Amino acid sequence: MNRRLAPTLVKGTVLASLIAVVGMKAYAAGKAAASDLEPVRSLDLERYMGTWYEIARYPNRFERKCAGNTTATYTAMPGGRVKVENRCRLDDGGTDVATGVARLCGPEGSPRLKVRFAPALLSFLPPVWGDYWVIDIDRNYQLAAVSEPGRDYLWILSRTPQVEKRALDALLARLSGQGFDMRKLVYTPQEETA
Repeated sequence: MNRRLAPTLVKGTVLASLIAVVGMKAYAAGKAAASDLEPVRSLDLERYMGTWYEIARYPNRFERKCAGNTTATYTAMPGGRVKVENRCRLDDGGTDVATGVARLCGPEGSPRLKVRFAPALLSFLPPVWGDYWVIDIDRNYQLAAVSEPGRDYLWILSRTPQVEKRALDALLARLSGQGFDMRKLVYTPQEETA
C-alpha cells in the first residue's frame, strides 16, 4: 500500500465510523423524542447554579471509574450558556474532572437543557449534545433529579453531601411513579467536608 495513502485511508475510515455512530445516535434521539417523561414545569437557572453532590445515579459509562465524592458544578457563562464541571474521586485517590457546556432548550425558564463534553470543534453535530432534563426539584433548590427522555440515565443531586432520609424517600417514590426503576440506582459515597 502507498505510504502516503495509508493515513488518508485511516482518517477516512475513522470519519466513516463517526458518521455511522452519529446517524445511529440521531435515530435513537428521534425515537426518544416521543417520550412521556415530563420535566419540572420551570427552572430558575440562576438558582440552579453552583455545586451539587451526586447522591445516586443509574450506572453509566461516564462514571465507571468514579469511587465517590462526585459533584457537578454549574457556572453561568456569557450568552446564556452554562459551564459544567463534573468531578469525582478515583479508586487510587486521584481526581477525575470532565468539563463541558450546557445550553437552554426553549424559552427562559425551560427545564430542558442540552449538554456536551465533546470538543467545541464538534459542537455543530447534534449527537454530541445530550439531553439534560431537570425532572424533579424541591422548592428550595436543595434536592433534584436529572434524566433524559429515554430514562436511560438518572442522577439524584443535592446541595449537601448527605440527604435527609424522608426527603430522599419521597423523591424516590416520585421517580418510581415516573417509570424509573429504583433497583438500578447506585448510591455515591460522599465524605463530609470540613
